[in-house]
Amino acid sequence: MTFMLHDDLARTCVEIIRFPLCRVLLNNDSLYPWVILVPERAGISEIHDLSPTDRAILIEEIAMVSAAMSGEFSAEKMNVAALGNATPQLHVHVVARFKGDPAGLGPVWNAVAPAPYTETERDAMVNRLRTVLQ
Repeated sequence: MTFMLHDDLARTCVEIIRFPLCRVLLNNDSLYPWVILVPERAGISEIHDLSPTDRAILIEEIAMVSAAMSGEFSAEKMNVAALGNATPQLHVHVVARFKGDPAGLGPVWNAVAPAPYTETERDAMVNRLRTVLQ
C-alpha cells in the first residue's frame, strides 16, 4: 500500500517541508500558527499503529516542530493533539497559543470560523516556517 495524503488535508493545507517520517503542513487558518504533521505511512490511523521506531521518530519530530514554533512565535503555550474524528489518517496538530487568541482558553477547533490566509500571507508563513524547521 502506498502513502497518500488524505483529501481533507490536501484540500485544507499546504506543504511546508518533509522530515524523515512526517510531511509537515500549514493549516489554512491565519488565526493561529498551526501546522500538522502527517506520518508518511499507508493505512495508519492511530499512533499505536506505528512501529516502535516510527513512534519514537514521530515524538522527536513533534518536539522539534513545537520547540521551533514556540521560539519563532513567542508562544505562551504549544498545543499538540492527534484527534482524527473527522479525518481518519493519523495526523498531529501543533498549534502556537497566546492569551487572548480567538479560541480563548478552549480548543482551537470550531471556536470561531477559520480565517484563510491570502496567497501572499500563506507563502510568507510557509517560507518563515520552512526556515525555522530546516
